[in-house]
Amino acid sequence: MASPSPPAPLHPLSLLAQISSRQVSGCLQVMTPTDTWLLYLDQGQLNYVSTAERAFERLDSHLRRLSQKIPSLVSAVRVQVRLLFEQQADRLADYQAICWLVEQQHLHPNQASTLIEALSKEVLEAFLAVRQGSYELIEGNSLGDAPKYCQLNLRTTVEECYARLKQRQSGLGYLNGNAQRQEALALTTPANVAAPAVIGGAARYSGAPKAPAKGQYTIACIDDSPTVLNAIDSFLDDKIFSVIMIDDPVKALMQVIRNKPDLILLDVTMPSLDGYELCSLLRRHPDFKNTPIIMVTSNTGFIDRAKAKLVRASGYLTKPFNQSDLLKFIFKYLN
Repeated sequence: MASPSPPAPLHPLSLLAQISSRQVSGCLQVMTPTDTWLLYLDQGQLNYVSTAERAFERLDSHLRRLSQKIPSLVSAVRVQVRLLFEQQADRLADYQAICWLVEQQHLHPNQASTLIEALSKEVLEAFLAVRQGSYELIEGNSLGDAPKYCQLNLRTTVEECYARLKQRQSGLGYLNGNAQRQEALALTTPANVAAPAVIGGAARYSGAPKAPAKGQYTIACIDDSPTVLNAIDSFLDDKIFSVIMIDDPVKALMQVIRNKPDLILLDVTMPSLDGYELCSLLRRHPDFKNTPIIMVTSNTGFIDRAKAKLVRASGYLTKPFNQSDLLKFIFKYLN
């Protein structure tokens, strides 16, 4: 069991990114001045999300709405649920109440799954707005012997809840595309890296850097796809850039150390060793503490960007990209 961290500024996106990358099983308890948030996990996936306070008020509200479609959820049944479970000291009491409703055939397992998903997303959305607290991870089978009616993909669920949170905070029914990209960039760009100005969705850059004394910039491209490597190589002028193409992530570390590139383009999804792990290893080497490392991926979610920040990646280039996109990123970080 991990010891609880002391109260401090809390960044839920970064915390959930760590949980997602580690694929843990257990209960993540986050203690804030007003509540305790409980995230029940199974190999990095969400089984249920709740709070120590107001759990049964929230459950009763959802059951009242469901009663319009499920006649057996009459008020007497809802009162019975609270009498049986609300005063239990067990923090899983609200989840056990849902299991009881299934056992008593007031809910079908599919209806229980839908209910648990709705409750979890409601609580998770509120959790993403938390800014201070401490946390503790209690590893193990967090639901005990209780059946698992729902398993939510952590990354996609967090993205959905974060988008809804920003819509709610803005008071609009939609998010402007540029504003959403700016928000994600602000959340996930390391403090020592300036975010690019955005005009019409494109990063502004000041043109090609002056050629270094040695005549060329060395760019290391690490990707298990030969197609991507060849495309990057064709995009970069060989009068300015010397491109090292590496298609084996396991051998990449030694090749990068041997060649000491000025900038590294690193694919996220690779077999044996993913890009986040490789980036973390490179940052531990004294020669690459400040080398620009650009994560290249087709994943555009907030969790992915938060994971990139955790391993101190310099930037995040989304596939598919064209020559102009690539050069803007490279020129920005070489400048």
